[in-house]
Amino acid sequence: MPERNLVQAINLALAQEMERDERVIVLGEDVGLNGGVFRVTEGLQQRFGADRVVDTPLAESGIMGSAIGLAIAGMRPIPEIQFEGFLGPAYDQLVNHAARYRTRTRGAVTVPLTVRVPVGGGIHAPELHSDSPEAIYAHHPGLKVVMPSTPYDAKGLLTSAIRDPDPVVFFEPKRVYRSFKEEVPDDEYTIPIGEAKIVSEGNDVTVVTWGAPVFQCLDAMDKLPEDISVELIDLRSIYPFDIDTIVQSVQKTGRCVVVHEAPKTCGFGAEISATIQEHCFLYLEAPVQRVTGFDTVMPYYKLELEYLPESPRIQKGIMETVAY
Repeated sequence: MPERNLVQAINLALAQEMERDERVIVLGEDVGLNGGVFRVTEGLQQRFGADRVVDTPLAESGIMGSAIGLAIAGMRPIPEIQFEGFLGPAYDQLVNHAARYRTRTRGAVTVPLTVRVPVGGGIHAPELHSDSPEAIYAHHPGLKVVMPSTPYDAKGLLTSAIRDPDPVVFFEPKRVYRSFKEEVPDDEYTIPIGEAKIVSEGNDVTVVTWGAPVFQCLDAMDKLPEDISVELIDLRSIYPFDIDTIVQSVQKTGRCVVVHEAPKTCGFGAEISATIQEHCFLYLEAPVQRVTGFDTVMPYYKLELEYLPESPRIQKGIMETVAY
């Protein structure tokens, strides 16, 4: 089976869905001739033509508004926003229009679009290029929010997102784009949106995370004492998220640490913590701990790794929770 990195897996999913369904089109800044800022769409315009891989002006509101119109008209558009910080100008279109059309029309109109967005820090990018705004978009009914951490999951989840009848925000962790390869089938396959993955089974503490921090969690686990058994859950889907898998795990372990790159206050870890309190209160042996970014603007790259939840902070959080 071929080995692919995250970029290659996403590119393959896009190509296969464009081949399978002529309604699928890609649009965004530099996605065609240049293949995107991270070269994720490289080769697609040459293969499918400029009518289906469309280079747009630098206008995120226009990109999103055009994609919404195309989706309502029966297409399956995949707009790319170059960096997560540039979602701001498209926020109104995405939240007040794409997310609401199903309800506004009582189900008569749906908006099947997939918004691809590189996300997160760790690559020495400038300001507005390293944030993790997943909680903002998970807060809005009508949007689904996905963030894979591996090439295999990215291909299957992106295929599911493109085929979904409603808008999906598909966050792609930049730090993982070319960090490793794994086996990714040539054949089409899907991974259901809303299902978490148990990366590692354990009995002493549950660690819940998503995106690039999955790998910082694995590194932290390797440095723990051998007698501490960690169950690591990769959420994969931020909304809807897999409540059952989290609850079953925490009821087994009695402890939980949530890890994410976004600032702590109102990060999605708060929603997970509240859910655990509602469903697992009588099982808990320690308070749920969050290891996150800080409540400040993401710093420039000199301090970037001090901001991100790296292995030492995760290790400390796990040890404190187990020792409580």
